[in-house]
Amino acid sequence: MGNIFWSNIFRSTTDELQTITGLWRKTPLFDGIPARQIEFLCRKMHVRNFLNEEIIFRQGDKGAGAILVLDGSVRVMANETQLAQLETGDFFGEIALAEPEGRIADAFSVGNSRLVYFLKQDLEEWIEYEPRLGARFLMNLSSTLAQRLLQANKLIAEQ
Repeated sequence: MGNIFWSNIFRSTTDELQTITGLWRKTPLFDGIPARQIEFLCRKMHVRNFLNEEIIFRQGDKGAGAILVLDGSVRVMANETQLAQLETGDFFGEIALAEPEGRIADAFSVGNSRLVYFLKQDLEEWIEYEPRLGARFLMNLSSTLAQRLLQANKLIAEQ
C-alpha cells in the first residue's frame, strides 16, 4: 500500500483512465492511433471539475489545448448564439492544438461537469517521441477542423 502523502493526487484511477482512453479513442482525432498510445497520452491529461454555469473559457482567452467532456454537459456560445451543447464523449477547443490563438467562443458548464484537458505541449512532446503517429494525429486534426469549417460555411451560405 502506498503512502498517501507521497501519492499523486492528480493521477487518474485505473478505471477513470480506461474511461478517458475509451472516450478519446471514439473521437476522429485518434482514428488509426493504437490504443496503447492513446492511453500513454491520456496519462498526461488533466481532469478538472466544474460547477453549474462555471466559466470554462471566454472568447478571446488563449487556448492551451482540446477538451473532452468526461461527465456532464457544456454549452458553447458566441455572442448571444448557442453554437453547441456538448455531452459526455464530445470534444471541443481543438483549434488550440493547431494554433494557440484566442478562443472563438465562450464555454460554460451545464450542471456539474468533469472535463479532460489535452494540452498542446503534451501533443508536441508525443509527436517528437512518435513522429509517424503524430503525423497521423495531425492529419486527423486537420480533417476535423476542415469538417467543422465546411459546416460553418454551409450555415453561413444558408443565411
